Amino acid sequence: MKSVDEQLELIRRGVEQVEPGDGLKKKLEASAKTGKPLRVKYGIDPTGIDVHLGHTVPLRKLRLFQELGHQAVLIIGNYTALVGDPSGRDETRKSLTQEQVEANAKDYLTQISRIIDINRAEVRFNGEWFSKFSFLDVLRMMGQITVQRMLERDDFSKRVKEGRPISLHECLYPLMQGYDSVAIDADVELGGSEQLFNLMVGRDLQRNASQLGFEKPQEPQLAVTLPILRGLDGHRKMGKSLNNYVGVGESADQQFGKTMSIPDDLMREWFTLLTDRPTGEIETLVDPARTHPMAAKKTLAGDVVGFYHGADAATAAQANWEKQFSQKKDPDTIAEVLIPADAATNEIGIVPLLVAVGFCKSNNEARQKVTEGAVSIGPDRTKLTDPKATVKLEDGLIVRLGSKKIVRVRVKWLIFSV
Repeated sequence: MKSVDEQLELIRRGVEQVEPGDGLKKKLEASAKTGKPLRVKYGIDPTGIDVHLGHTVPLRKLRLFQELGHQAVLIIGNYTALVGDPSGRDETRKSLTQEQVEANAKDYLTQISRIIDINRAEVRFNGEWFSKFSFLDVLRMMGQITVQRMLERDDFSKRVKEGRPISLHECLYPLMQGYDSVAIDADVELGGSEQLFNLMVGRDLQRNASQLGFEKPQEPQLAVTLPILRGLDGHRKMGKSLNNYVGVGESADQQFGKTMSIPDDLMREWFTLLTDRPTGEIETLVDPARTHPMAAKKTLAGDVVGFYHGADAATAAQANWEKQFSQKKDPDTIAEVLIPADAATNEIGIVPLLVAVGFCKSNNEARQKVTEGAVSIGPDRTKLTDPKATVKLEDGLIVRLGSKKIVRVRVKWLIFSV
């Protein structure tokens, strides 16, 4: 195991806040002295099915703790997901059914296993304890916090000022997350910067564990928060609803292409939070006087793809990207879309074709793209600018929208007998 100072340097990289400030060194020293690994907790609610790079920031830190010899404890919040985390929300989350949560949880574990060593992690579902709660247990838990303390939350106080409703069940969430820490006797809890309130509630509940039916009080966990990763637009937090995310389960070409689209000033943040490159290397890469931004971004995209798909896939994805964008050629790998067509006419309007292949959501949007000159077809990249134009529908026809969207049409011929 690395020395305490070496561990401190690695763990503190990219960390936003540690509470209490001197707690990390003390926890690591105690672990080194006793030979007992720290129990490092990270909880995730299976509210959707797409794990993206934003989720991986604390997961990568959990992986680091594993590599340093500590015990990763992954909490799958199948019961907290039923309540919904109010952190960073200006309105109540929509409730999920238990069936939705259970289905999502299975897929989450598959995706998370690409980041941490699931076989060495302690994976717990918090329904393990919350499903056994009596009403008296709920009262004991709620008695550990005051309304005044709950309203200290930025998101709650903001809603009060704006006259927005706060559902009473939302107040249970930080208590439930805190109780998770008591249930697994956490030494450290990881979370995003908006999670600090919840993590601190966990410290309070551990101090009062004996009032919750546990044998004795616990030593409060260390709260370690990490920055919220900004998405592809360079401003807002990464999220599927904002369509500014890179999914863990996406193809190598998708991950590489999306990473290449980020603003240059986002690279330092992504290198720091999403790769293992030393700080000195990162400074060289993000300094335009020493490294061209295009070369630096290709390195970043290669690092992201390499982590999830391997070095060979990263090399192939870069070659595909360069072929499509630098050499203005079609990539080797092109997504295919099956379209039914009438063998008697074998023609289709360019507007409905763009909708059929998924490039546009409506005919109006498709007409606008054609008028803008953003559409081309075939090997000779014929540009179409007339929304009334028709296209001869051939199997293997390549359709392009701008420089980033390209598909190969596969035709399913429909033969009608009279």
